[in-house]
Formats: sequence, structure tokens, C-alpha cells
Amino acid sequence: MLGFKKTYTLPFKFLIPTYIDQFTNDMPVFDRLLKYIKRYLYILIKGQKSLEVFDILDKHKKILWINFSAPSLGDSLMDLSSRILLTNKLVDLLTSEKNAHIFSADHYFSHVYSDKKEIIKKSYDLVILDSYSTRSIKIKSEILPSLEYVGMYGYFNGPEVNRVLFSFHKMNHILGYKKSETEINSLAKCYMDISLDDQRLVSKFKLPNVFVSIVIGGEWGYRSYNYWIEIIDFLLNDQNIKIVIIGSDNAKETEKLILNKFQNTNITSFVAKCSFNQSAYIISKSKLLICCDGGLMHAANALESRVIVLFARLESKMQLTDSCNAFPLFDELDVNNIPVEEVISKYCEIFNSDYKHLQNE
Repeated sequence: MLGFKKTYTLPFKFLIPTYIDQFTNDMPVFDRLLKYIKRYLYILIKGQKSLEVFDILDKHKKILWINFSAPSLGDSLMDLSSRILLTNKLVDLLTSEKNAHIFSADHYFSHVYSDKKEIIKKSYDLVILDSYSTRSIKIKSEILPSLEYVGMYGYFNGPEVNRVLFSFHKMNHILGYKKSETEINSLAKCYMDISLDDQRLVSKFKLPNVFVSIVIGGEWGYRSYNYWIEIIDFLLNDQNIKIVIIGSDNAKETEKLILNKFQNTNITSFVAKCSFNQSAYIISKSKLLICCDGGLMHAANALESRVIVLFARLESKMQLTDSCNAFPLFDELDVNNIPVEEVISKYCEIFNSDYKHLQNE
């Protein structure tokens, strides 16, 4: 039965952090209903409505997970995190070329595809759709037009949720609640594997034995910290620790400023020199990562690294889970409103804790 609540009502019984109230206040009822109706009608037109199911059963042995709604690397890591619950299933992934490489060495996906043509002649028992967006429905109807499918987000879209917890609790829901809320929360985090080739390549970089990694740059101004020089100055002068800076092309200008300021052999830069997975592996070798909210933060959580992370607008409860070894700092508007002293204080808190732990051993 048509009903606009389907566009933003969580289907499972356990609560997760969400900004649904903010979404429903900001987005008029009519707009939510219109989005739902458009998607509903598109599914009907594509002949897919009768194929929708709401459970993953024992008979579903071979599954294709279609994931195109997660545009960023971090979102993809979060949305696909619950694949670890699909035990005794053979699961393939079809995703964008941009995101496919993250899972190239994955232990949970049997095969990873970025070209839908590779799927057409393959046989599956079920499709998992990331959402009922027109793009995902279109791809599904083209490659496996008569196969049943189950949705993760379904018609639900719009409000911010903790995407990792959503993924785990939704997967638990469609698997028939085989795990308790406590069990799910203890498992909930991103997961990723680093290929042996990437590990071997990073091993040739001759990283310091002990170092702090810092991710610089950023796609969004409010999530890009402008005071890394001050942080690095403290670490070099007060802590005398080696530093590795990491980032993509958007970090090159900041990298230049840092290297010009500190002509110091204790700083090594891999900005725009490594793939996402290689950068994540470098981070995993560090004593600590300091970064803003972003894809490499989620990768660090996946590899169980320790992280000081700066958040803005989205609180840490929306991005982290209990399984993350993370120490968050937050500002409502912009990470640049977080004082340098707070970052340094958090670092010293962790450092002193390590020192006391070593004394007690």
C-alpha cells in the first residue's frame, strides 16, 4: 500500500543514531511522498514490483549485491560493511569502477565487478539492491530482469543515519534477526582487506618504525583542517616523533606549505602517491592517525587503527561505532573551529595513557 512513511521509516526494531527528525522537519511531506511515488512507479514500469522480497533465506545461496548509491569511498565501505553477516553465501559485488578497487582483495566478496556486462550470463538466487533509486533499479532490470531482489535502503532515503549501524541492523533484519542487538553492535564496523601486492609495495617505502600519520586536504572546506602546520610543529618539537602525511590530489597545496615550513627528515609525504588501499595500509602501520572525517578515516577503522578524528556537522555517533578505536572532536559548523590545543590535548591524553600502560606492564 502506498505510504510516504516508507521513504524515511526505519524497518527494523532496534534504534540507531539518526537525524530523521531533522530531515522530516526540513523536507516537506509532499516532497517525500513525491520521491516515493516516482520510485514506486518506476519499479512498476520496469516490471520489478512482483519480484521484491523482504528476507534472505537458506535457499539464496548465490547473491549479487548491487551498490551504486554510495558515491564516496567511505560511504561504500560503510554501506557494504554488513556483508560479513552473509555466512555460507557466495556473494558477488557490482559497483562503480571508482569503488570496486577497495574490495579487490576482499575475503567476503567472491568476485567484484564494475561492468554490468560481466553479469548478464551469470546465475544468482537473489539480488541485494543498495536502494530503489532509478539507477539501481534500471541496472537490475537490465542484467537480471526476472530475479527476486531485497532492498537495503529500499525507498528509505534522505535523512542522515549511522550508515554502518544501518547496514548491520538492516542485514540482521532481513536475515530474520539471527543475532541480538548487542551482538550486532559489537560486530558493527567497516571491514576491508589489503592485497599482498599493496602490502609488498608499501613495505618497500621504508616507513619509520614509529610514526604518526596525518591525512591532509579534503573535498569539503568544513571538513578540511587548516592548522596542520601547528599540529606538526608540536609533534616535531615537543614529541620528536616522525610524521607521515597522506592525502589525494586536493592535498597538494597543503603538502607544499608543510614541506616548505618543515625541511625536516622526520616528515615523509605520500600525498597523491598511493592508492586508497595503499594509503590505508600505511595508516595501519602508524602509532596513531590524526584526520578529519573522510574515506581514510573509515578505512582506518576497518583496519582497527587508532584515530583522532575531527568532525563537523555530523556528530561522531553518526560515523563511528563502539568497535572503532577512535577519539572524536566535534564542532557544529566547521572543523576549523576546533582549537589546535584540543587536538594536541587529545594526543597527549592518548600518549600519556600509553606511557602509564607501559609502566604497569
